[in-house]
Parts: sequence; structure tokens; C-alpha cells
Amino acid sequence: MQLSNLESVPGHHITKQLDVVYGSTVRSKHVGRDFMAGLKNIVGGELKGYTELLEESRQEAMDRMIQKAQSMGANAIVGIRFSTSNIAQGASELFVYGTAVIVEPSRPHLPDPFPAG
Repeated sequence: MQLSNLESVPGHHITKQLDVVYGSTVRSKHVGRDFMAGLKNIVGGELKGYTELLEESRQEAMDRMIQKAQSMGANAIVGIRFSTSNIAQGASELFVYGTAVIVEPSRPHLPDPFPAG
């Protein structure tokens, strides 16, 4: 699956636009992570627990979006964007969306001039 935050896939042309696809996940804070984040706020530094939580959330939302695109027969998603929002106290949604398309290489594949064998 080709993924692009551009409106196209470089080196390819879109032959068919299928539909908008999305993926989302809602995550809540973990008490242990909150405690460690509180300590980091005192001394400063990266909140690694939250960084990991966001990375896991992004990947899960992307995987869900890709599954939807694959079920439509797409081989690429263009115009990918991320969005976040607070759902409830301590819970946030991470939302990703784009357009499922079928793309083909712009340049035809030329035969290998030096085939093995």
C-alpha cells in the first residue's frame, strides 16, 4: 500500500479514485504514565510514556484506515491527514483519513537488458 500526504503518489498517476477512508482509536491515560509525567514536569524532559502511547495510537489508526482501503481494492491512499480531539476527561481520539485510490507507475517498466542466466 502506497501512502502519501500529497494529493498524488510521486512517480505514479491515479487511475481511479475510490472513496474517503479513515481509521481512529480512542485512548485514555494510564495512572502509571500520569504519575511519571508529573515527575517529568518537575525536572523537565520528554514524556516517553505519552510518546509511546501516541505512536501506538497513530499506528493503530493507520492500520484500520489501510484495511478499509484494501477492502475496496485500493493500492494507495493519498491526502493523508491526522486529527486529534478530546472525547472525555483523560481520553482522546486520534483520527486519520485520506482518499483510497488505484495508482499505476507513470513510467512503463522496461525489460531487464541483462537478464540472469
